[in-house]
Amino acid sequence: MQVFSRPGAGDREVPPHRFHIPVMGTAFTIDTPIKVAKYGIASVISIVDDDLLERMRAYWSRRSGREYRPIPKDPLADSRARRIAAYLDLVAAIVRQEFEALRRAPLRAGSEIVRYLELLPEEARLKRLYRRWQATRSPAVEAAIRSGLRPGRIEANVMTKVDQPTHHRGRPLPTEMNYAHAAVRGFAESGLEGALCLSAGMNPRLYSYLARFKDFFADEAGRIKKEIILKVSDFRSALTQGKFLAKKGLWVSEFRLESGLNCGGHAFATPGILMGPILEEFRRRREELVATLFGIYRTALKKLGKPVPAEPPAQRITAQGGVGNAFEQRLLLERYGLDSVGWGSPFLLVPEATVVDDATRADLAAAGEEDLELSGASPLGVPFNVLKKATMGQRMHDWYRSGKPGSPCPKGFLEYNTEYTERPICTASRAYQYRKIREIEARLEGPERKAAIGRVLERQCLCVGLAEPAHLSFELEPQMREPAGVSVCPGPNLAYFQGSYSLEEMVDHIYGRRTLPLDPSRPHMFVKELRLYRDYLKDLERGRFGSEKEQSPAYRRTYLENLAEGVRYYLAHLEELGLRPWRAELEAALPAPAPA
Repeated sequence: MQVFSRPGAGDREVPPHRFHIPVMGTAFTIDTPIKVAKYGIASVISIVDDDLLERMRAYWSRRSGREYRPIPKDPLADSRARRIAAYLDLVAAIVRQEFEALRRAPLRAGSEIVRYLELLPEEARLKRLYRRWQATRSPAVEAAIRSGLRPGRIEANVMTKVDQPTHHRGRPLPTEMNYAHAAVRGFAESGLEGALCLSAGMNPRLYSYLARFKDFFADEAGRIKKEIILKVSDFRSALTQGKFLAKKGLWVSEFRLESGLNCGGHAFATPGILMGPILEEFRRRREELVATLFGIYRTALKKLGKPVPAEPPAQRITAQGGVGNAFEQRLLLERYGLDSVGWGSPFLLVPEATVVDDATRADLAAAGEEDLELSGASPLGVPFNVLKKATMGQRMHDWYRSGKPGSPCPKGFLEYNTEYTERPICTASRAYQYRKIREIEARLEGPERKAAIGRVLERQCLCVGLAEPAHLSFELEPQMREPAGVSVCPGPNLAYFQGSYSLEEMVDHIYGRRTLPLDPSRPHMFVKELRLYRDYLKDLERGRFGSEKEQSPAYRRTYLENLAEGVRYYLAHLEELGLRPWRAELEAALPAPAPA
């Protein structure tokens, strides 16, 4: 294995684990911290679905022997925020209890504390102490190990786009009661010391709302109880969003770069700008980013009369999207100086870490490239990665054949369309699809009609579908009267993993202690992303995805120029990036030289 230097790392503290488990859907990581935080592994819960959180709170309260007091659904009593806060408090309490039991466990083979230590990367300080203890059995070393143990951070994800107006009995509610604002409030009012991860782009109104809660500000000791993580697509986005928050006296503790297409769930494609060059810009300009934001941050704190630190608070840069082996893990950490790498979709095959019903997990384990696709399943109109066999897609067609197209829409988190109604409705709902299909049947015939109806039915009820795996796995109360289906949103990288894995097997694979038998056709993560962007351009040209602007010749030219720039970067760094086996493919991806 090639050895990398780690530019720009300086004396930054190396965390116990060098990977995290990102948010996946609403159900898949709903209780992941309960399962893995005690081993020092960070993970992210989606807090958009308060109905699911409330049912999971009932389940985990019973399982952990705690009293459960229901919080009835009542927008006027702020039930959404209260449910979210209550679930996060429960998760934190369970993690704290189980971690303290682990800390006290005997240091012997088979104990939880030994499992914690064996999972750590070899370079971790605690792992080195543990190896020393194995050789010496020193009480002082054992004491140092126990005092150095830390649980994995609990993070909560809010999708910034779910801030549409909400209603109660036909009347609009104040802005603070919309889904995103209530989720932020629930996180802020919980006792959790963790991080809020904001995804799906900048939302100035929501970002400004964060400044109402003291826990997002540093205290006099410089400690931030509730940190802010922003998912970003590139350096410019990080700088723009970081400045906005810094002007409010809020520090971004982590910028989480996600590949535009080589990821799970919603795919927010860049205009052809590839991950390698984006990472390179973060590497080169990291100190500039910190310095720029810190200057603005200090000025804002002075105006607010809050404590002003002498030095910038810690700021992490992490990335996720398509990583699949130890070489790529180390490449991101050491070549680009990242603090952690997100491993998402592969953990859908680890029952100890994620919530997936048995049937869906079996389909995921057997899925190849042909079983995963970038689809129009999202009611938001944003491309969405899906498993073709997932049952919610079939349910949408079943409802259509029964004469009642569309979902009953019991949750309404994605109500944005006003094509037929004054109040927004969801494009996967019965209220929308019935009207849309009748309109199509009135004006189109033959293949055109069939294709147009197919595009309508492609929209899935994600609110129900992404929560259904938890309802099946834990036998929770049904989400609606009609039978529900499952939606699952793995990234393309999952096609190369086969079977089911233990936590040890996956973590050992990440750190290179063992190698899982991946499909030998799996390309380098950078090459896979390039292929996905070339395919996406064809979809834009066919009008399958994208706005009118994104389908224009000018956008296409910019897109191709950015792709070519990315390919030239890869060719210039062929050896150190491990791309030599794909040299011919990269060279073929360059545009032909203009004729003399």
